[in-house]
This record gives sequence, structure tokens and C-alpha cells, in this order.
Amino acid sequence: MQNLLLIGTLAALAANLPFLTEKILFVFQPKSEKKLFFWRVLELGFFFVLVGFIARLIEGQVSPVHAQNWQFYASTLSLFLVLAWPGFVWRFFWRKPGL
Repeated sequence: MQNLLLIGTLAALAANLPFLTEKILFVFQPKSEKKLFFWRVLELGFFFVLVGFIARLIEGQVSPVHAQNWQFYASTLSLFLVLAWPGFVWRFFWRKPGL
């Protein structure tokens, strides 16, 4: 149960990371002043794979790792995108004063 809570919290945080800063992966400053939406999508994919890898490592410590089909990855990607919704709304829909 604790592992599930850990993975869920990690996924929720990682899904919103691309929308928090204008730097790519918190390290590289893009050439343009603002980070393009393309970079945010790539970061989202990177964090999805990273969280999946961490979840697989945790599962391997608890029990034998089960083989997954494409349906598993499609549903987890959909859930990851739903978890990214608050960061997306904060970045693109809320009007900030002075902008």
C-alpha cells in the first residue's frame, strides 16, 4: 500500500514538472525566451518513462515483474496526462497579472 501511494505521488509530481519552469529538464535554457510546447510534451514523455521505470524497480523488489501489453501502457499514459492537467491549466489557462 505504501508503494502504491509513493508511485502515485511521484507520478502526480512528475506529470506537473514540465509546466513549472521555462528551463528544459530544469537545466537547459532554450534559445527562445519561452519554452515551446513541443519541449513540454517531450519532457512529459520523459517523466512518464522515468516514473514507469521506477515503478517497475519497486515492483521487482516486492514480487516478480508481470509482463504488460500495449493496453497497460495506453491506460497509464492516459492517467499520467490526467494527472498533468493542473499544471497545464496553471501554465496556459490562468491569466497572470502583467501578461
